[in-house]
Amino acid sequence: MISYKKASKEFKKNKGLFFMSLPGLVFIIIFAYIPMVGLIIAFKDYTYDKGIFGSKWIGFENFKFFFTSDAAFRVTRNTILLNLLFIIAGTIIAIVCALMLYELNRRAVKLYQTILFFPFFISWVVASYAAYALMNYEFGGINSFLTNIGSQPIEWYLQYKYWIVILFIAYIWKNVGYFCLLYYTGLLDIDPVYFEAAKIDGASKWQQVWNVSLPLISPLVIMLVLLNIGKIFYADFGLFYFLPKNSGALFEVTDVIDTYVYRSLKTTGDIGMASAVGFYQSIMGFILVMISNFIVKRFDKDKSLF
Repeated sequence: MISYKKASKEFKKNKGLFFMSLPGLVFIIIFAYIPMVGLIIAFKDYTYDKGIFGSKWIGFENFKFFFTSDAAFRVTRNTILLNLLFIIAGTIIAIVCALMLYELNRRAVKLYQTILFFPFFISWVVASYAAYALMNYEFGGINSFLTNIGSQPIEWYLQYKYWIVILFIAYIWKNVGYFCLLYYTGLLDIDPVYFEAAKIDGASKWQQVWNVSLPLISPLVIMLVLLNIGKIFYADFGLFYFLPKNSGALFEVTDVIDTYVYRSLKTTGDIGMASAVGFYQSIMGFILVMISNFIVKRFDKDKSLF
């Protein structure tokens, strides 16, 4: 255990850094730790007049609503598998883009940074109407093109078999720029001496990437992947709700835990059920982070989160 004297000494030594981090710590305490009190709603028959602490305890009754429903398996499967696809493919594409940016001159980097990062700021509501303009059955741009080349138009919002690809493209379009910049920043932090040494040893560009760039940004990659795994039970609500226009015919692919809870909450208004599913998402995310971190720690202790 750290003694008071040692802790005081460390505080005096790093008090500048402590005060710089203070606003962030206060923000996390107010918006992340204090709201945890609300987790008890998952185990209560919550009513507005009695409040959180006055409502009746009902054990795991709220969890039964979700786990006994026909949609429980479908939404859990969609949430995990699609997020897993996004994490794996998104990470690979973002790293490749970052490596390509690293090879460009400063002016070209600014141009491509803007192009890649711009979609990150576009709302899914706006993006969904742009997608609708492309995929509308009667007037959409894609169906007009298919008709002009002699093919049959497609009912995009009624056939779920196309939507894994559509969701994947939409996710990559919006998010790859953000992660690309994070990895690009990691590449900039590498000491150029390593690349000079590799060139002197006769390493090709591919060998420099494989033996210098990737190993040195691997701690950053692992950290971001672990954090994303922690959120694997949380789907991007805007992507899964607005883009498919909440079409029931697409629920086989597009319905995830968040959209299911939202629709259920709109229908029943049951706060306890929504809290129970949120509690389930948090616990499963925490367990996955612990397992993933344990696996990373087994291979390389220095690259684990804790």
